[in-house]
Amino acid sequence: MMKSENKEILFRGVLTENPVFVMLLGMCPTLGVTTSAFNGFGMGVATMFVLIMSNMVVSLIKGFIPDKVRIPSFIVVIASFVTVVDLVMAGFLPALHAQLGLFIPLIVVNCVILGRAEAFAAKNSLGKSILDAIGMGIGFVLALTLLGGVREILGSGSIFGLSILPEDVPTILLFVMPPGAFLALGYLVLVFKKLGKAK
Repeated sequence: MMKSENKEILFRGVLTENPVFVMLLGMCPTLGVTTSAFNGFGMGVATMFVLIMSNMVVSLIKGFIPDKVRIPSFIVVIASFVTVVDLVMAGFLPALHAQLGLFIPLIVVNCVILGRAEAFAAKNSLGKSILDAIGMGIGFVLALTLLGGVREILGSGSIFGLSILPEDVPTILLFVMPPGAFLALGYLVLVFKKLGKAK
C-alpha cells in the first residue's frame, strides 16, 4: 500500500496542481501543438519522458552541483534528454516529429520541467522525485490531450483523426486556429477551477 504522502505527490499533478490548467505553465507547447488530440498526446508523452528522466538525474546529482551553476547544470541535463526524444521521434515517428517541429527542442526551456527540477527534485529523494515527475507528467499529458481533443472535435468533428460527428453537423474552424487555443484553454481552466473548489 502506497503511503499517503507518496500518493499525494503522485496525484496532485493531475488535478489540484495540474501544470497547465491550474499553474498555467508550459503555455507555449500547450497553445502551439494542440490542434489535435494526437499532437497533444505526443507532445505530452515526450515532455513526460524528459520530466521523469531529468528529475531522476537531478535528484541523484544534487549534492555534487555547486549553487552557482545549479540552473545551467539542470538545463544541460534536460537538454540531453530532449535530444534523445528528438532523435527517437525523428527516427520512429517522423509524421508526429514533423507536426511538432520546433516545439520538441523547446522542451528544454519548458518551465514545467525546470520548475520541478529546481523546486522538487533538487530538494527530495530519488523515489519522491520520480513520483512527482510521473504525477506532473500525467497531468501534462492529460491536459494537452484534452485541449487537443476539444479543439479537434469542435474544429473538425473528429478525435484522434476519427470522424465522430455527422457530416451535416457544422464545425467551428476557429478552434483549430490559434485564437481557438486561447478560447478552449480558457474554458478548460474554468472547469478545473470549479473542480478544484468542489473538492
